[in-house]
Amino acid sequence: MARVKDKVALVTGAASGLGLEDARVLASEGARVVLTDINSEKGEAAARSIGPAASFMSHDVSSEDDWKEVMIQVEEAHGDLDILVNNAGVVVLSSPEACTLDEFRFANAVMSEGVFLGMKYAMPLLKQGNGGSIINMSSTASHVGFPIFFAYSAAKGAVRAMTKSMAVHCQAEGLPVRCNSVHAGAIETPMVQFAQGRTDAPIEVPDEGVLPADSLGSPRDVANMVLYLASDESRFVTGAEFLIDNGLIARPAM
Repeated sequence: MARVKDKVALVTGAASGLGLEDARVLASEGARVVLTDINSEKGEAAARSIGPAASFMSHDVSSEDDWKEVMIQVEEAHGDLDILVNNAGVVVLSSPEACTLDEFRFANAVMSEGVFLGMKYAMPLLKQGNGGSIINMSSTASHVGFPIFFAYSAAKGAVRAMTKSMAVHCQAEGLPVRCNSVHAGAIETPMVQFAQGRTDAPIEVPDEGVLPADSLGSPRDVANMVLYLASDESRFVTGAEFLIDNGLIARPAM
């Protein structure tokens, strides 16, 4: 079933991890996908691995000029944009007392300002269609305290709030654009491997079945939610937040 057939999607931070899996799943369901990333070599390889439905653009999401240029290129290549997945992220490991201002600003430039710029500059293309969808990648770190992820949590909390504001704005202005956030827990990606200090082979996550409480999730677990929010199946869903965390936030503190 081509759930996003003929839709145009832009996925940031798509050279690896969650962004790459999001792009793969969207392309497999009929979308034309533009992958963007600051790592051009990996980004080009990622687009090639997906096939002719995918293309790549070099892109620093913290740069306003880059966002302007990317949207010009998307319009020239595809004419419109139906799906924006603001996925690009960085890991900044620092406690509240140890965090430097530079670290704090870096995390927020990529993950907070990057989302703001994406929504701002994608909106002219998104709103000219019949049903645009913005999917912002937040985190469980926007719900509970993770001291070592102080700057990261601040940025993801901003994403959570901006998502709701954008959703209400679109409805108030009569714009045909929905906006939702996805809050992943621990997913087996290069970023999580780095955060956990692991240099060994990736952990194999089963494709099927209920996972134990201490299990890591698969990028596909997140991509399945992104696909739903990108499709017309979620037409009545906006301003919502979706936890993909295997019950992490629901469990009591021990």
